[in-house]
Order: sequence, then C-alpha cells, then structure tokens
Amino acid sequence: MTRTTHPAHPTVARLLLVVFMPFAGGYFLSYLFRSTNAVIAPQLIAEIGLDAGDLGLLTSTYFLAFAGFQLPLGLLLDRYGPRRVQSVLLLSAALGATLFALGDSLVALAVARGFIGLGVAGGLMASFKAITLWFPKQRWPLINGCFMAIGGLGAVAATRPLEMALHVTDWRGVFLGLAVVTVLVALTIRLAVPERPIHGAGDTLGEQLAGLKRVFADLLFWRVAPLTVTTMAANLAIQGLWAGPWLRDVGGMDIEGAADALLWLAAAMTVGFVVTGMIADRCTRRGIPLSRVILVLTTLFMASQAVIVFELAPTSVLPWVAFGLLANGAALVYPLLNGHFPLALSGRASTGLNTLAFFGAFAGQYLMGAAIDLWEPLATGGYRPDAYQAVFGGILALQILSLLWYALAGAGRPSGHQEDTGV
Repeated sequence: MTRTTHPAHPTVARLLLVVFMPFAGGYFLSYLFRSTNAVIAPQLIAEIGLDAGDLGLLTSTYFLAFAGFQLPLGLLLDRYGPRRVQSVLLLSAALGATLFALGDSLVALAVARGFIGLGVAGGLMASFKAITLWFPKQRWPLINGCFMAIGGLGAVAATRPLEMALHVTDWRGVFLGLAVVTVLVALTIRLAVPERPIHGAGDTLGEQLAGLKRVFADLLFWRVAPLTVTTMAANLAIQGLWAGPWLRDVGGMDIEGAADALLWLAAAMTVGFVVTGMIADRCTRRGIPLSRVILVLTTLFMASQAVIVFELAPTSVLPWVAFGLLANGAALVYPLLNGHFPLALSGRASTGLNTLAFFGAFAGQYLMGAAIDLWEPLATGGYRPDAYQAVFGGILALQILSLLWYALAGAGRPSGHQEDTGV
C-alpha cells in the first residue's frame, strides 16, 4: 500500500505539528537516556558495585553504539528518509531500556545501554534531515536551535524530576516506563510524519559511498571537526555524567542539592539552544558569517569551563548555568555544513561529523573516569577535587587547541566564501 503524501507546501503550523513535534519527542528521549546516569549513579554504584572507571565505561557505551552507527545512518537517511529510519531505530532504544531495567551486572547494563545508544542514534540527525527537507534553508539555524531545546528539556527531565521519580519507584521502574514511552513515540513518527520525495534516494550504494567520500575529503569538514569533537565531548561527558559527582565532591552538595544544580544546568542549556539559534539567525541576516558566530560562542563556552576548572566559585551554580547557556555554540556547525553541501548529501555530512563527535564523547566520558581513578578516592567514597581539576583541565586544553586550528584554518578566506556564509 502506497502512503499518501502531504501537500508540497504545508503551513508552518502543520509542519510544527506533524514534522517538528514527533521528531522532537525522539530527541527528548535521546537526551533523557543520555543524562540519566548523572542522577542514578549512586544507586548503580551501591547496587552493582561500580568504580569511576566502570561508571564511565557503562555510561559511554551509549556513545560507542551511537557513534558506530552514524555512517550507516547517513546512508539510510539519504536513501529512505528520516520517518522510516527513526521510527524503526527507536524500537531498539525501547528494547535497550527494558534490558537495562532487568540488568544485574556491568556487562548486562553496558549491553543494554548500547542498544539504547543505537536506538537513539538518529534522534538529532534524522531530525536535521527532516528540517532540511521541509523548512526554508535560511531558517535552519533557528529551527535547529528550537529543536535542540526539546532535547534540553530531556536533560531537564533527567535531573530533579528523575530524582523525584526515584522516590516513587527505583531506577528499574523508571527504565521500564521509558521503554513504553519510546514505543509510543516510534509509532507517532511512523503514522503522523508525512513523506517527501528525496533527491538521490535511488542512488546505488557505490554512488552513496562516493558522496560520503566527498564529505570526508572536504576542507571545511576538517576545519570544523576538531572543534566540534572536543567541545561536544566536553559538554556530553560533563553534563551527561561528571557534573553530578563534581557538584557533590567539589561543590559539597548533597544528592538533592546536586540534582537541583543539574536542573539549573539543563534548564540553562535548553534556553541556550534557542538563544544560540536566535543569535545565529540574527547575525546571518545582518551578513555576519556563521563561522564567526561559532568562534565567539565556543570561546565563551571554554571560558565558563575555566571558571569550573580553577574552582573560582565552587559552591555557586552560576558557572554551570553559563556552561549550559553556551554549550550549543559548536552545534551551529551542522547548519554550516548542511548549507555548504548539496541537500542530497546533508544526511551524510551531518552523520559523518557526528561519528567523530560521539566517538570523542565515548572516549571523553570513559577516559575521564579512568583518569579520575588514578587518584586515591576520598575516605567518604567520593573523588578528589584535584583529580577533577586535572581531568576537566585536560579536556579544556584540547578544546583550546582545536579552537586555534579552527581560527587559523579559516584565516584569510574572503567573507563571501561559501563556507563562511553558513546557509
């Protein structure tokens, strides 16, 4: 049976209802799954018996599976479209959530979290593909920012609301509930989102791989890749896991206080997604290159991390609010690349960069835990402040080096160059 397509130019209100919101539900779950361990870490440590390295490995298996599927994901999105691909993938996340709820060992939980990572691997990239198919090109940065704010709400849900849910049920009950919700979102995407003809959908595998090769041979891609990888690795590893332990061990907060601080961080990140998109939209309309906006925002993001690394205000939540507000600067690289490449390559361009970014997130989250374990733990069972300082400082140094590469590689290009306009 052939699926009926919707009109070629539906109203904005209809697009928001039948395209934006269903995919936003999947991205909300992606960020919620990504961030849960920052709150349930004490229960996992007590019940399963994990150390910092185990916790980092367990949490980062999400990123390993997520990153490993990005290149095939790009090929699938450009061939079959975001609706079909995303609705199927989310079923893997539902399976993983069920297995996680039933797991009783590090291996079982890691395998389950891998299924979750695979299942939400298309949460952002499928949505970016849908946005490029349905929305005007000049509004991509703003729409992407608004969309990512929904993911920020998922991170908000993984803070104080999750901690409150743990008073009603345990972490196993939470994950069983998430499995049910994930299936419902998958069905909504499958049934509600319209189809749209995709240029290049009939390409052979060889032609698709040639397009992927074109992406990885592009100079702009390699200019932005190191900055994207290091800043996203820092954001995902810290916000998704290590911010919670830092707030307890360095900031001196109890579990509820740390959950409240994480809530402020996630809320700031949610606002930051929208504000970043608005800034990018306003700047590009005024002729300011998107590449320059990325440079300024990522520099400020690193400055917020420096305040945390040097413990200039360890008991204040304000540095973490700044961290959240500024964390999305590097994500503007995605509309920059999508505007640089032909529309038929947009899926492969985004997922090619995402592959590197999430392998970086996997390495960052795991290696940060392994490095923290090099210091003798505190008598109270927490981790040493100087361990956090060294590890957080190390990932900040990598970001600074990548920022210098980004600035130097773009120096001397004319302001009207395609890669500088961004859209």
